[in-house]
Amino acid sequence: MTDQAAQGDTTASFDNIVYEINGPLALITINRPEKHNAISLGTLDDLLKAVDLAAYDDDVRVIAITGAGGKAFAAGSDLSEVVDRDFKKALEPIVQGLADKLERTPKPTIAAIDGICMGGGLEVALGCDLRVATPQSRFATPEGKLGIIPGGGATARLPRIVGRGWGMEMMLMGEPIDADRALQIGLVTRLVASEDLIPEIQRMAGHLASFAPFVPRTMKAMVHFGMEASLAGALMFEKYAQGALVQTEDKAEGISAFLEKRTPEFKGR
Repeated sequence: MTDQAAQGDTTASFDNIVYEINGPLALITINRPEKHNAISLGTLDDLLKAVDLAAYDDDVRVIAITGAGGKAFAAGSDLSEVVDRDFKKALEPIVQGLADKLERTPKPTIAAIDGICMGGGLEVALGCDLRVATPQSRFATPEGKLGIIPGGGATARLPRIVGRGWGMEMMLMGEPIDADRALQIGLVTRLVASEDLIPEIQRMAGHLASFAPFVPRTMKAMVHFGMEASLAGALMFEKYAQGALVQTEDKAEGISAFLEKRTPEFKGR
């Protein structure tokens, strides 16, 4: 990574990914098309650094991950490295650590999926808050065919997102599902043509950036907390969070702008 990247400027250089800033969007592209963007340990290290870089950049409001080449988001972990993986290495965070980071960073995260999204690649996408795909995309958890199980979070996140039934179907059977089925079960929420994928992600980022900065990050925190907490605990936490936001300058500006029929000027205060 360059010194420029370390300082949080608009571009950064990595070996296995491309990192770009376009307005409020940090776009991270897995750049191993010859390997269907399989996630090697080096790629994983680059992704972790890039997400941190975007998370600490105050100008970035949304983080998106996609894959280069138009054929794959990510086909999974690089199997050439999995062959010799032992018990000790398997207990390290690896893909699960990246998915956790994407889930826990305060900024909204989006997986922009065009093509194959399987194994560890799907687990990276599951760590994102939103998943947008193209009609030719395919999804699977095929680890059972390799004599292993998912290790990047799919056994926990996939059933929470698509429900226990479809989570079991995908993991036990290991068969790919198409984009239409993924949309039907809630694995993705939008389907767009390949040529429109990144423009749509950019449009979504611009929309999210139009909100008061506290809003998307607080909503994200509330949903993740609420999924793990009791209903009573989640509802109480929600009221305290709303109580904090109603005291901000941005809340006053937002309501004033609505009543005055003008565009609000939020300042993150």
